Amino acid sequence: MKKLFLALLAVAALSSSGIILSPLAQAGENAQGAYVVAYYFHGTMRCPTCHKLEQYSKESTEANFKDALASGKLEFKVINVEDKGNEHYGNDYQLYTKSLILSLVKDGKQIKWKNLDKIWEYVGNKQKFIDYVKSGVADLLKEAQ
Repeated sequence: MKKLFLALLAVAALSSSGIILSPLAQAGENAQGAYVVAYYFHGTMRCPTCHKLEQYSKESTEANFKDALASGKLEFKVINVEDKGNEHYGNDYQLYTKSLILSLVKDGKQIKWKNLDKIWEYVGNKQKFIDYVKSGVADLLKEAQ
């Protein structure tokens, strides 16, 4: 009984950290076939510009893609690459700084990804930033149809 409790506790901890998806989340992903994940990656130390990058990225996806977010065709995730278990993202996406990565997933496998690296260039112009993210997300969502 103690082993079962510890196993369930471990699964709950991993599930809440995003490492293991709940069966309901897995069923939703499998049912939808193709979707886009917008990942904003950051480290533990964050400056005001880093917070602004996250804020604008989230704002652009929420304002422009409400239906896609609601249906599960688009997910927005904020991930600290320095947290235990997240170190692999640095290698997976060749990260060297705070980044917004768009990932196209079909049938449970990532088939394409893109680093929206101009977010650093556009962070001083909110509308340009929002439009840039909107365009990148829209392009991948078309491929998820």
